[in-house]
Amino acid sequence: MSELRQNAERLVAEGKGILAADESNGTMNKRLEAAGVEPSEENRRALRELLFTTEGAAEHISGVILYDETFHQSTADGTPFPRLLEDQGVVPGIKVDTGAKPLPGSEDEKITEGLDGLRERLAEYYEGGARFAKWRAVITIDEHLPSPYCVHVNAHALARYAALCQEAQIVPIVEPEVLMDGGHTIDRSEEVTGDVLSAVFAELRAQHVQFEGMLLKPNMVLAGYECSEQPDDDEVAERTLRCLRRHVPAAVPGIVFLSGGQSDEDATTRLNVMNQMGPQPWEISFSYGRGLQAAALTTWHGEDEKVPEAQKQYRHRARCTGAARRGEYTEAMERELATA
Repeated sequence: MSELRQNAERLVAEGKGILAADESNGTMNKRLEAAGVEPSEENRRALRELLFTTEGAAEHISGVILYDETFHQSTADGTPFPRLLEDQGVVPGIKVDTGAKPLPGSEDEKITEGLDGLRERLAEYYEGGARFAKWRAVITIDEHLPSPYCVHVNAHALARYAALCQEAQIVPIVEPEVLMDGGHTIDRSEEVTGDVLSAVFAELRAQHVQFEGMLLKPNMVLAGYECSEQPDDDEVAERTLRCLRRHVPAAVPGIVFLSGGQSDEDATTRLNVMNQMGPQPWEISFSYGRGLQAAALTTWHGEDEKVPEAQKQYRHRARCTGAARRGEYTEAMERELATA
């Protein structure tokens, strides 16, 4: 258990958080196309190398979640990505679910798959250098959803995954994401997020998962995109922390928020406000994908000569988010990029 606890604590070290670079090939191809970059294996590799070799980023990044393809790729000079990260003091991680699929018996809900063969895959990933993993459950929300059935089967799968990870000495990041899509209010978001967290931790207990050796990756409590009444940052932070205090055991070392489609600045600001609200039972950190990468990708545009500028964008976002991890982020930090 000591290895699991130590690695969980490394991932939520002061001033640091996690880069989620675990997009599937399909998702990454869509992002490349949107940025005007040809979707190809080489460009997916080149983007990840751009991020992982950014000088100074490791001061703010504790771990990186990789996709299976990326886990087996290397830099242009032949250094495997997991080794490159570990040499910088960054913990390599791996996404192990195989995606959300339609839930049988429900027209609008999903179940995340990937448990078949997971024990064997985890052993191979550990041998390759992975020390933590991630599994994402997708929870659709409206006036009637999610159904208790959807919440139960996803909570059960998350706990089964987490138990297998700990057996393999890999820290599980448990990610039950209540989506922002729709017109639901922040009241409804808080209610559903609480119900989902309650179910998840009940299953984790039932399957003997040790809370000290795991991390939680939840959504912030937000109103839906289409809701006419959008809360301010203070309300988001207050409601999110209240919900977590009611449902997340203090034994969990840290909570690493997903950005969930928020803008870079919103995700950073709200993390900052939470960290300014005093000490909590767990470390409050981040596990952002688009919230760290988006500006770098659009700046890079697939052109070698633009790599330094793209790395400057990524380093800036990592620095800002690392500051928010300490509750020290300011709007002035955003303006510093233009003068750097």
